[in-house]
Amino acid sequence: MTTPQTSAATQYVYGIIRADASVPDDLTGLDGQPVSVVAHGPCAALVSELAQQRPLGERADLLAHQRVLDVFVSAGVDILPSRFGAALGSRDAVEKELLAENGERLSQVLDRLTGRQEVRVKGTYVQEAILREVVAEEPEVAELNERVRNVPEDASDAVYYDRVRLGELVAQSVKRRRDEEGARLLESLAPAAAAVAAHAPVREEDVIDASFLVDRAKLADFQRTVDALAGEHQGRVTLRLVGPLPPYSFVPEE
Repeated sequence: MTTPQTSAATQYVYGIIRADASVPDDLTGLDGQPVSVVAHGPCAALVSELAQQRPLGERADLLAHQRVLDVFVSAGVDILPSRFGAALGSRDAVEKELLAENGERLSQVLDRLTGRQEVRVKGTYVQEAILREVVAEEPEVAELNERVRNVPEDASDAVYYDRVRLGELVAQSVKRRRDEEGARLLESLAPAAAAVAAHAPVREEDVIDASFLVDRAKLADFQRTVDALAGEHQGRVTLRLVGPLPPYSFVPEE
């Protein structure tokens, strides 16, 4: 286990593990500082010293934070990740304010995460395919599309409002299909997970973006389920699985 750090130094907190979990001796975090543990009761905080008066937010800081968490995720160690930027004034503060005051709650959350990891499934429409589908199945869209396409370039102003209406209809149709198809995909994947957290689509073509808390022993089965769905939707929807990841989506907001 790593050498304890200076008690009075500001401590950056990466996450919470069980007090009996092992930490690699050579693990480093932000600014290359060694990562150590502060333990109290059944839980321990992963910490490293943080230089005073240094603002956080550089890409290197984010990568260092993620790298520390990834070590434990890859090793199959149960970990409750802290949000980026969490820091306390000293090791004593970590022990008393974080662990002693919240130890029971933190232990309960770790219990829910035991033997499980987060994976994220993202699905996007193949734009050309879904647009062809919309035109083929929506008569008004097909009519407007034909009208706009056949107008000479020098007369395009004459169909300005048709173009606007066409764009609105296509967007509405894609959203309707996305909502329905996304719900079906989520319903197909949910039974294979202990918990699900759906994320709001960022782009029009995003069909599904959801995190799943999956038993480690069943990760391969979950991947096969995703692969099977990807095969069923080949050419229309591109599905990919990301992870395992630190279980951010399943940390209570408190």
